Amino acid sequence: MANATEDGRYIVWLDIDNTLYSSNAKIADAMGQRIHAYFVSLGLRDEEASELHSKYYTQYGLALRGLVRHHEIDALDFDRRCDGSLPLEDMIKPDPSIRQLLEDIDTSKARIWGLTNAYHTHARRVLHILQLEDLFEGLVYCNYADPNFTCKPEPEFFTTALTKAGVADPSKCLFVDDSRNNVQAARRLDWGSCVHFCEGSEKGIATSSNENREITISCLEELRNVWPQIFKSTDK
Repeated sequence: MANATEDGRYIVWLDIDNTLYSSNAKIADAMGQRIHAYFVSLGLRDEEASELHSKYYTQYGLALRGLVRHHEIDALDFDRRCDGSLPLEDMIKPDPSIRQLLEDIDTSKARIWGLTNAYHTHARRVLHILQLEDLFEGLVYCNYADPNFTCKPEPEFFTTALTKAGVADPSKCLFVDDSRNNVQAARRLDWGSCVHFCEGSEKGIATSSNENREITISCLEELRNVWPQIFKSTDK
């Protein structure tokens, strides 16, 4: 891995779940059912489980973060019973247009990393199924093996990501995520360009009027227009 003083390229940070594949795959719904069942297994009634699940997700950005902090559960057991039990091979498939988009990023100008709240086993499984894993230089994930793990949108998670990828200048970071909270968190840390992927929104790029504008896209293909500086030239 090049160190921060030697590599002046941009770094593209891609969220994985519900970003590299469509939310129509219903993986979030299937995961929600498994997480709810896990809460119930702790002795909570259905209503209590739903309320606590929502509370922890809102408060921490990840329900598991609250479970570990307040219930001292085994995060790796949670991962096996929730993420690990998903029949991903039946739910998602490769999208040639997404692969082409990433292949068209000029690696002399930018490198591609994953930035996910999942554990590495789930993230790598998704990338493998989508046939994208060879295009990623690295992956920053939630380390469920550490009881004090951090996650998006906590600032510490983003800071750790920069260290792992050897990034000295956060303005070189180009980030896309389907969570607006995560996008706003990266913006507060002065990441260069932070894009909210809002699948199904109106076509076109929506921006606010302030200088550090918020960018919203409805499909990843729009990144060609948002970040033209990192894509291979189409000039003949």
